[in-house]
Amino acid sequence: MEPRLSMITLGVDDLERTKAFYQNVIGWVPEPTPPEIAFFDLGGVVFSLYPHHAMADDMGVHTSKNEMPAYQGFALAYNARSKEEVDAIFARLKEHGASIRKQPEDVFWGGYSGYFADPDGHMWEVAYNPHWRVREDGRILMKAND
Repeated sequence: MEPRLSMITLGVDDLERTKAFYQNVIGWVPEPTPPEIAFFDLGGVVFSLYPHHAMADDMGVHTSKNEMPAYQGFALAYNARSKEEVDAIFARLKEHGASIRKQPEDVFWGGYSGYFADPDGHMWEVAYNPHWRVREDGRILMKAND
């Protein structure tokens, strides 16, 4: 496989509620899709929302909502260009009633980050990493001085 990520799909309880969260709170624009799925173009990576039951069927796994732990072993992340951008994002999230799980703070690796959860409990980190650079097109350059 080539070293790239094409698509991220999150299983959700209520597609319309979660689609509205990403559209109205996060500010992403959904692409035209069939009613049973939602797609957002994130500049070359497709972000998708799909009902839990349909995703489980598609994967050939069967699980109940009660089997899903609160901590699922991963977080999605958005890298900001500054601490101020992180704070502005969290101010918008708070204004819209998003579930803030950890307020932004200076962290051990030299950056600044906080966490929020979407309506289905998927965790997002919003971070500023002074060791990396966010290019104009939003892609990460893992060497700040290049």
